[in-house]
Amino acid sequence: MGSMGYMKTTIDIHDELLARAKRHARGAGVPLRAVVEEGLRLVLQASQPAEGYRMPDLGVGDPNGDDPLEAYSWQDLSEVIYGHPQGE
Repeated sequence: MGSMGYMKTTIDIHDELLARAKRHARGAGVPLRAVVEEGLRLVLQASQPAEGYRMPDLGVGDPNGDDPLEAYSWQDLSEVIYGHPQGE
């Protein structure tokens, strides 16, 4: 995460939530700051979008080679794809 710098800040936290966080910190033997930082990290990590679905590469031939369809007109391709020339 790069260099660890700290910035003092003031936030309003509900009394009961703060009391629970302090008890948790005491029980874990860590400073309250560590509990707050861990909570923020968990929330921010959970809000990251999940990696989207990646379609498998079903390409054929050499991707750097010549385009095998380049020799065909749209009319020719349409006939192969749709079974008839486009527009009919």
